[in-house]
Amino acid sequence: MSIESVRAFFAEKAPEITVIESETSSATVPLAAEAYGVEPGRIAKTLSLRIGDRVVLIVASGTARMDNKKVKAAFGGKPKMLGLEEVADITGHEVGGVCPFGLKSPLPVYCDVSLKAFDVVVPAAGSTHSAVRIAPQRMAELTSAEWVDVCQAPVTA
Repeated sequence: MSIESVRAFFAEKAPEITVIESETSSATVPLAAEAYGVEPGRIAKTLSLRIGDRVVLIVASGTARMDNKKVKAAFGGKPKMLGLEEVADITGHEVGGVCPFGLKSPLPVYCDVSLKAFDVVVPAAGSTHSAVRIAPQRMAELTSAEWVDVCQAPVTA
């Protein structure tokens, strides 16, 4: 169901964007980077968090690490990752395919500034074998996301 809801989202809001599918799993940042031939930083991971009594999605660069202090300062509460079943129930997407598109019900979406380092990023598209290529700014526009700075400074390897 999930990849179909993402396809429907793009058909309605951005028909020029096509969902791409991979033969191999793209459920983790390293797998997705390999599957779509990009550096891990370009993978836009979506974190499903409960902060107090609300659920939010934060989309960040695949190599960025969430900074709990920054999240607490930005959202006024301690973040807690949603459990596996909760993620699917709330977003309509399975873990490994969670994205800010085609959600089961509207959720607040935030894009971390770590995404701004890239002209194009590759977020999942509702399944562990699908994604889209999209400019971070366009993703923020399509999902009505707010920009936040909630990750640690990038570590250069």
